[in-house]
Amino acid sequence: MAMTDTRPTPNLARVAGALYLVIIVAGVWSEGFARASLVVPGDASATAANIRAATGLFQASFAADILMTVSDAALAILLFLVFRPVSETLAFLAAAFRLIQTAILGANLMNQHEALLILDAPTSAFAPGQQDALALLSLQAQSHGYDLGLVFFGINCLVTGVLIYRSGFLPRAIGLAIAASGPVYLTGSVLTFLAPAASGAFAPAYALPLLAESAFCLWLLLRARNLGPRAA
Repeated sequence: MAMTDTRPTPNLARVAGALYLVIIVAGVWSEGFARASLVVPGDASATAANIRAATGLFQASFAADILMTVSDAALAILLFLVFRPVSETLAFLAAAFRLIQTAILGANLMNQHEALLILDAPTSAFAPGQQDALALLSLQAQSHGYDLGLVFFGINCLVTGVLIYRSGFLPRAIGLAIAASGPVYLTGSVLTFLAPAASGAFAPAYALPLLAESAFCLWLLLRARNLGPRAA
């Protein structure tokens, strides 16, 4: 009697890995380099001056985040297909939480665009300093919206970690690392909303999710060839 093969096809896994790579590169560049070089926390005038002097970079970060969210929506479906043979219920749950995160991040991009609209508006429409302050407030709202999305992504990581661990075709160590990333995202988001003074000290913990997701991405890209059909 032939054994049913529950592993995904190598091509499906590779496409998922390619999308994951786009998400990591676009997200890290946009948030960690582009916006980080422009936004000066607590200094509205310096932030406004930076954005006006490098509007192209600011818009490029917006475009990178759009690319990230579109890729994330596609990845949610592909990972559902990858893990459906492991557990259809858990795979669906993971996809649902990832898509909720993606929807929040996509809608949240309007806060960044709003900051640019405010800075492009005639200065005569604002009291002195008000224009820059409102632009910075929009960017702060975007930052908080990002953390709100990570609440749902944290739950996704917990479920995805279980799926990887149970899959039999992915290293269990990656599953454990992805699962451990869930509490990191959840804790970081909770601190942002409820104890913001402590969120800065917690920031180094995000190195774990970055390493875990990078390992998952690279395995899908480089080791998917090992997912060839089993012998009957």
